[in-house]
Amino acid sequence: MNAYDEYMRGIVKPMREELVQTGFTELTTAEEVDETMKSLQGTALIVINSVCGCAAGLARPAVREALNATSAKPDHLYTVFAGQDKEATAMMRDFFPEVPPSSPSIAIWKDGALASFIPREHIENSEMEQIKAHLTEELEQVCKK
Repeated sequence: MNAYDEYMRGIVKPMREELVQTGFTELTTAEEVDETMKSLQGTALIVINSVCGCAAGLARPAVREALNATSAKPDHLYTVFAGQDKEATAMMRDFFPEVPPSSPSIAIWKDGALASFIPREHIENSEMEQIKAHLTEELEQVCKK
């Protein structure tokens, strides 16, 4: 590993931990993503994380707040990190080819298919409360028991 890669690992560590501490499982390799998605049953909230300011100030806080605000919890919480775990992110994006690559972004998966997708352009130009409300509504529609 070169000095730049090591530096970036240190920089993104708290960004990764923010979702992991919320209960997300980080998928860091293409193989982990492929195995997880092919065997996935039920619902999943998938966050394509990134280092940008809109991920830090909007997406990750909105995801945490939405999960706290609803009883309609997905069965699984997964995250991949764009720009860091490139193969894992590319493999995850292969599972929803109908949407252009976007990071950060938030996907809800249900019964083997993409049920909802919030792209970067609906994150970066919004208030955190708007993203939270949108995601909460989507979770309640897709994940209600």
